[in-house]
Formats: sequence, structure tokens, C-alpha cells
Amino acid sequence: MLAMKICRLTLLLLFSAAASAMATERRIAFERDDAIWITNLDGGRAKRIAAGIFPAISPDGRRIAFTTVEKSGTAYIRHIAVVDLVHQSDGLVPWRAGGKPTVFKDVPSENAYYPSWSPDGKRILFTLRNKDVWDLGVINADGKEFRVVKKGAPGKVTLYSPCWARDGQSIFCQDMTNIYRLKLDGAALDRWNIEKTIPNGDMSGDGRIDVSPDGRLLLLSIDMAEENNRKDWDGPPPALWIFEIATQKVVRVTQKNLFAWDGCWMNNQNVLFLSQAAGEKTASIHRMSIKRANLKRLIPNARKVTVNTRDVVERPLAARSFKERRVSNRRLKMRRSRGHRSLITSFEKFLLHGPVPH
Repeated sequence: MLAMKICRLTLLLLFSAAASAMATERRIAFERDDAIWITNLDGGRAKRIAAGIFPAISPDGRRIAFTTVEKSGTAYIRHIAVVDLVHQSDGLVPWRAGGKPTVFKDVPSENAYYPSWSPDGKRILFTLRNKDVWDLGVINADGKEFRVVKKGAPGKVTLYSPCWARDGQSIFCQDMTNIYRLKLDGAALDRWNIEKTIPNGDMSGDGRIDVSPDGRLLLLSIDMAEENNRKDWDGPPPALWIFEIATQKVVRVTQKNLFAWDGCWMNNQNVLFLSQAAGEKTASIHRMSIKRANLKRLIPNARKVTVNTRDVVERPLAARSFKERRVSNRRLKMRRSRGHRSLITSFEKFLLHGPVPH
């Protein structure tokens, strides 16, 4: 009897340790060749998880929400789906998909994309097209209790880039003119004009917003009205900026010669983002501190990077990190350039008609 109790206690301790390790282990999910992949924080031991686009890893790192894509005639059908990750003790890759993805087909749309997990991992925010307008919707992580957060209207600009605030009771989004903070009933809490906030900056339809783990900062993917001499780049050069919510101060994270976009926070001091150097055919995931230190290329041939940030506890950023930097006296007049318009048009075509060819 005593031996049996000891055995049960040992198994319980082993199970608890494994569960604890799983809860705290952090991973990167990304898109490659119209499929969802997962890897370690150092970019090693990558594993293909499922076919799909726009991955978003849950805060605890145990699930990935993404968009499935099915071709129907000349059109594409997109649904939000979730796949579980399970641990495997053998082999070089410690994680694999735990069965088939759960597709949320009860959502009243055949064009849903851009999932974003709530901080507690219980709800998913996303964009959907319903009756020829784009809405922001939310659904439980099990695919139940869908509801509209902000309904679109004919003739009005779409709200892009939805993501959760750290309070779990509000969200951020943008319409290429303003960045908004909305309550879950759609009412506006804050609004910041992009052109007035970011010197010579603008946001397109795929300009990403990500909230720092401590909830104080927004990481923004900005199109800059700056000259560039790259012959292989069509449109304005992209850059990453930090926006401090409480003070509305901004700091440019990436220098002019580093084209960077689609950024997300690893922790309060470091970010992941996409970049593509001159001559390269595909983008790669890079890591860098917000003080422009320790730039490293992690994952080649990748898109839409995401990393789980639950239980990330670090010291707050020093106040000196937000001293306003001087901006050159040469100010380029911000305008919707033909190149910028082409980027917006391409993104809208992708949303309506299908994936952009790689």
C-alpha cells in the first residue's frame, strides 16, 4: 500500500512538473508557404503545424489560432480555427499538433482573419466580412458565443489590425488615419491621429499594432514618407515605432536603413519583426532590443510572427527610454502616394480574393 502511494505521489509530481514547464515555456509561431509553423525562441527546431495563414499563439503557448483558406471556384473561404499543441518527449521537435484544427464555422462570415487572443486566453478577437462590410468580432476560444464588437458601415473605412489591451476589457485597432482604443461594446475610449503622432508616418491596411507585456506601450508598423534608393522595393519604407499610451510620446525603434514591419513584443525590452534586405527574395524574422542593440536574424522565409508573452515579468522601461528624440528639420509632406495606395489595394485584394503569391 505504501509503495502504491509513493508511486502515485511520484506520478503526480512528474505530471505537475510537466504541466508547469509547458505553462512557462515560450514559443514563436509564424507563417511560411501558406502554413503555420512553430519554433523555439532562438528560431531552432521549427515544426509545421497546419495549413493556414495569420497565426496567433495563445498566451500560455498551448494553442494557435489562425485562418484556414479553402478555394471555392474563383473565390476563397476563410475561417478562424484553433489547433492544440501537445508535447512529445521523443524526436528533435518537442511539439506537434494535437489532432485536427477546430474550425469556427458558426461565425456568420466566409471571410474571417487576423485572430488575436485575449490576455487570459479565453476569447479571440478577429476581423470578419459580413454583408459587404468588415466587422470586428469576438468569440470564445472553444468557438462558442460569437458577437460583434464593432460593426462596420457601408462607405466607411475598415478597422484594421485588432489586438487586445492588457486589461482584457478593451481593444486597439486603426483605420489608416487614427489609432483607436475601443471598449468591448464598440465605444471609443481613445483616438490618436497617426499623421500627427508619428513624424512623417502613416499606416496601411496591414499595419500591425502590438501591446507590450506591461500594457504601457504600443509597437506600431509604420510606413514612412522618406526617400529610399532600393530598386527592389515598391512603396514607402517601413519602420517600427513605440507609442507610450499614457503620455503619447513616440520613439522610432528601427533606423532608416533597416526596413522593418509586422513587429511584436518578446518582452518589455525586445521585439520580433520582419525585415528583407536588398537583394533578398523573402522576408525573415529578426530580433532586436528597443534600444537598437543585439540585432539578429532568427528565421528565414517567414511571415506574420507571433510569440506568447504570458508570465513575462520584467522591470519597467526606464523613463530615459522615452526622452523625445530630435527629428530632422527636413519634413516631408505626408500624402497618400501612388506607391502607398498600391499597398493598400493589394491588401484589400488579398482580403477579398485570396493569398498574395509568395
